[in-house]
Amino acid sequence: MASVRQVQITFDCAEPERVARFWCEVLGYVVPPPPEGFASWADHDRSLPAERQGTGFVAQDPERVGPRLYFQRVPEGKVVKNRLHLDVRVGTGLVGEERVAALEAECARLEALGGTRLYLLRADGFNESCLVMQDVEGNEFCLD
Repeated sequence: MASVRQVQITFDCAEPERVARFWCEVLGYVVPPPPEGFASWADHDRSLPAERQGTGFVAQDPERVGPRLYFQRVPEGKVVKNRLHLDVRVGTGLVGEERVAALEAECARLEALGGTRLYLLRADGFNESCLVMQDVEGNEFCLD
């Protein structure tokens, strides 16, 4: 049986390019080059039938080690908590107030990009502190 070597994470959203560019900034990802023959993704998008324009966008790890992220436009909005979320590992190896300070610093950076702070979960003796946020369309994620 073959093993899975790569994974793509797909986000349903209203504005694929906007959400993709937010996550590029969060994770240090990049937008891949447009297809051959197109100077930009906007040029490529304009070549598609009207109903396909703006329906998807990609963000990828520049080293191609992390998962590819695909953002697809869907007609319905988000109405309940995510069943799956990303943990952005910014406090790995840190504990106590040093960890909280790292989480708060990253939270401030992501708020400037359009993210929303929800709440800080303080260490409880079993789990270390983490900070819960939302991306530009309200998808929850944790700074961990």
